[in-house]
Order: sequence, then structure tokens, then C-alpha cells
Amino acid sequence: MNDATILSVRDVEVAFPAGGLLSRQAILGVAGVSLGISRGETFALVGESGSGKTTLARAINGLQTISAGEITFEGQRIDTLGKSAMKPLRQRMSMMFQDPVGSLSPRMTVGDLVTEPFRIHGAQGRNLKAETKRLLSLVGLPPDFAGRFPHQLSGGQARRVGVARAIALEPALIIADEPTAGLDVSVQGEVLNLLNDLRERLGLAMLIITHNLHVVHHVADRVAVMYLGRFVETGTTEDVFDAPAHPYTAALLSANPEPDPDRAHDRIALPAEVPSLLRRPSGCEFHTRCPWVQDRCRTEAPAPADIGGRRVACHFPLAPGARPPAHRKEPA
Repeated sequence: MNDATILSVRDVEVAFPAGGLLSRQAILGVAGVSLGISRGETFALVGESGSGKTTLARAINGLQTISAGEITFEGQRIDTLGKSAMKPLRQRMSMMFQDPVGSLSPRMTVGDLVTEPFRIHGAQGRNLKAETKRLLSLVGLPPDFAGRFPHQLSGGQARRVGVARAIALEPALIIADEPTAGLDVSVQGEVLNLLNDLRERLGLAMLIITHNLHVVHHVADRVAVMYLGRFVETGTTEDVFDAPAHPYTAALLSANPEPDPDRAHDRIALPAEVPSLLRRPSGCEFHTRCPWVQDRCRTEAPAPADIGGRRVACHFPLAPGARPPAHRKEPA
């Protein structure tokens, strides 16, 4: 880990009992992933629902026990720490949860919500009224919002309150789980611009979990694509978006809505449902849905390899602009 790395995740696995707490069979929700995030960087995790993104985020934040691997934050290994030992570190690592309104207590005012971290962590000598005003100003809300309750907020306003609460203790890392979920497109842009602005002004590192590829393109420096709990492609956002090397990445990007109507239907259709984690496919786990599948894919798991500055787990990485064999555009 170099001096600039704030978070390091090495070969992390998260296992769940398959048939209840007494079952000996385990499901790997996260199956051996590694990543590093530098100070001031935004790293995105993308993939379909159930791919393991949120589970990994919860493991990083100490909300989910890992079964293998290690997690290091600001030079300290944290996956072995208990709840009490983790508490001081939560001042340096904030988490924003998916539901902008549901994550706010309905019985607390906005002022109480944004200053709650000071009370939880026993920050002494703080003028909470002044802190409320400062935090609301940072996220673009007027001071009189301090007296409102969550039910009086729009989705975008509630998300801004969540951001204000997340930055209250001046963390080094923010983990944002679906930061634009449930918001109108115009409001999504406002929230993303806010996060970008705060990252630059406060020097934050961010880990963003999303299935919205427009979010990734707008804010992320690097991206990891998850499938069945594994990373299938990792690289800079520019490289991955310009020329995806893994078939799954190419399919996700082709399904991303485009303003150009001619490109909107040029999609790579993925047959079949996502396999169950109880019955992972043999060989390459994506082979049951891959339009480029070959015999080797069905029997031999691909080892991640460095390809053009990226890490890709595929026996037959795609060339730029590759299309599936006998691919036809979907009808308009």
C-alpha cells in the first residue's frame, strides 16, 4: 500500500450460511475481491442487483463480518476490530445508505440529524447551531431547513441532508450506496455535482455503489464491475467506458440509456437469468449468459490478467467495438 492509498481491500470474502445459522453450507456473497482507493479519488462499484456491491461496502465499514482476506484503512487493519474499536474509525469513514428519506429518523429535525454525529462520538465544545448552519450551507440548503422534519423534504433535499450528516465529522472516506436512487434525473445531476464539489473542496475519497452507469461516468475516476461477487473488470472509467474488455461490461454499457435514438437499440441482450449463488456455474461463471462463450469458458475459470492497463477476468477479452456473433439490433 503506497502513501496515497487510504483504503486497501485484499482477497476479501463474505460467506453466509446457505440453510440458516446452523448450516455448514455457505454462500459466497463476495468471492475474493481486491481494490485500493487513494486520497481524493472516487472509485465506483457497478453491477446488477445481487452482485455483492452493498455487501462489500458493509464489510468495508465493519457492518458485515468477512470470512477471508483483510481490509486496511489509513494504514490500520480494521477487519479484525470489534464494535467498540471500530467506533473511533467511523469518524473517518462515513456511509450514506440507499433510501434518502428512510435513512433519516422521522422524529428528528434536520438540525438534530446533521449534528447527531457530534453527539454520538462525544465531540466536545462544538456550537451545534453554528455547525448546523455550516453543514447546511455546504450542501446548498438554507439555515431555516434546520427546523424541518424528513417528511417535509423532497427526495433531493433529504439526500442533501444525508450528505451533510456524512461530512459532519470531516471523514477521509465516504461510502455512498446508490446516492441517486429514487431521484429525478435533474436532481440526480444536482446531487452528483454536489458530491464532486465536496470531494474537491474537502479532499475526500469516495466509494460509490451503483447500477446507474451515468453516475459512474459523471463522478468516478476508476470502476470495478462485479458479477456474482467477483470483479470481472477493473480500470479507469475512461478506459472501461471507451472499450470494455469483458463481455459483461460490454452488455451493461450497451443497456445504458443513450440520448441518440439510433444507439439506444444497439444493445447486447443477455439470455437467461443470473445464476443462483448456491449453484455457481462451472468454469467462467458468466458463460451461461455470454454471447461470446467458447468451450474453454464452460470448464476453466479465467484468472484475472492485466490487459491494457486494466484487470480483466476473461479467456477471450473483447477488442474495441466488438459485437457478438450473429448479433442483430433489437427492433425499434
